[in-house]
Amino acid sequence: MSPDTDLCHLFASHVVHTSYEDLSDEAVEAAKKSILDTLGVILAGSGMEPAVRGVAEVVLEGGGRPEASVLGFGGRVPAPAAAFANGVMAHCLDFDDQTPWGAHPDSSLVPAVLAMAERTGGITGRDLITAVALGQDLFVRLRCNVGWRQDWNLSSVVGAFSAAAAASWVLGLSREQVAHALGIASMQSSGTMEVIFGIGSDLRGMYAGFTAQGAVLAALLAQKGITGITNLFEGKAGIFNVYFGGKYERAKMVENLGKEYLGSAMLYKAWPAVGNVHTYIHATIELMKQYRLNASDIEEIRVFVGDFHQRMCTPIDIRRAPETLVDAKFSLPFCVALAAARGQIRIADFSAAALRDPEVLAIAQKVVPVEDSNLDWKVKIPDGRMEIITRDGRRLERVGDNVPGSPEAPMSWEALSAKFRDCASVAAVPVCEDKIRSATEMVRHLEFLDSTNTLVKTLS
Repeated sequence: MSPDTDLCHLFASHVVHTSYEDLSDEAVEAAKKSILDTLGVILAGSGMEPAVRGVAEVVLEGGGRPEASVLGFGGRVPAPAAAFANGVMAHCLDFDDQTPWGAHPDSSLVPAVLAMAERTGGITGRDLITAVALGQDLFVRLRCNVGWRQDWNLSSVVGAFSAAAAASWVLGLSREQVAHALGIASMQSSGTMEVIFGIGSDLRGMYAGFTAQGAVLAALLAQKGITGITNLFEGKAGIFNVYFGGKYERAKMVENLGKEYLGSAMLYKAWPAVGNVHTYIHATIELMKQYRLNASDIEEIRVFVGDFHQRMCTPIDIRRAPETLVDAKFSLPFCVALAAARGQIRIADFSAAALRDPEVLAIAQKVVPVEDSNLDWKVKIPDGRMEIITRDGRRLERVGDNVPGSPEAPMSWEALSAKFRDCASVAAVPVCEDKIRSATEMVRHLEFLDSTNTLVKTLS
């Protein structure tokens, strides 16, 4: 390929030449953890987010060829529809994994790959690992090297391509077909941050479903000979020029391509809320525990906020008393108040009852945002800082560092397995303990699994 070949074709070549043997131990481990984590969060989403039921009903009522499973509810539907439903559930609780730089690859990637795997009759565990690691790598390369201004929703804009690439790998498409699939996927590369910042919409929790469905469709259409876009990324009206004003780091996107798989950096959430708020949740829990505080001891809680955190506090009255679970998970005052009231947060704590809990709402009224430009989100999510002012006049300060699930305090297999157990237990159709243990062991040793259908059937 010539130096001016569009990145679309370089990435397509990378996809077809990737094999399990190319992956580092770290990339394999991250892919396996992401698969277990995403499966658990899908199951939890089926039972914990009311809006999901409408999605499941539309998909299951539509019927069609029984190609892939709708997890949590049961039933089999065409692969694109299964990817849509499972993708919705994978992100609806905001409990899915993320990169250290923010954004979520796996809530679209894993449902797309699983649906495609079932459609083809099942793939080996090694192949599932490879497809996910490949998608994660492309996602990170794109996400970290474009001129983002908190305008486009990178999870869906970038996720369309990483998920389509992984789905194409499962189908065994040629280099030309993969390039076409990426071009077709651009029809689903969309979504602005207003869906994240806005209030009252269920779409913030559902966007990954549209991305997963689009990725499956893109790969299937490319397989049938549908052509894409030759200069997809770098053309005059290509993705980089239109979406990012021509600001992108091409050299960094292809640095060590095929030699280093960057998904090994994935982070796993300890709490079901937007990743930027975890640093404040952790600081709140630690302060309450360290000083043995009760809710009645609190006079005021000051949260120091940068540009992105400020959006989780505006408008303040609504953020202090969110009306939906989706909005609650993006509310800094509410999440801090819930952490202060409970002393810990489990998946069951984010419920409709919590939205009306008088103790939580009273604490939320005491949360005061204080602007601090030092905490603006540049590339990596910054650690938050907060103060609790007690009724007896003490000023207790803490920075939310070493957050569970962060690079400084990574989530172990034991912690991830416990999270999976909690998630599976609240599914719309709860999974029994034996199946939870069996699925956990399968994923932990996924490289030895003969067919992914065994894993899916265990949870269906």
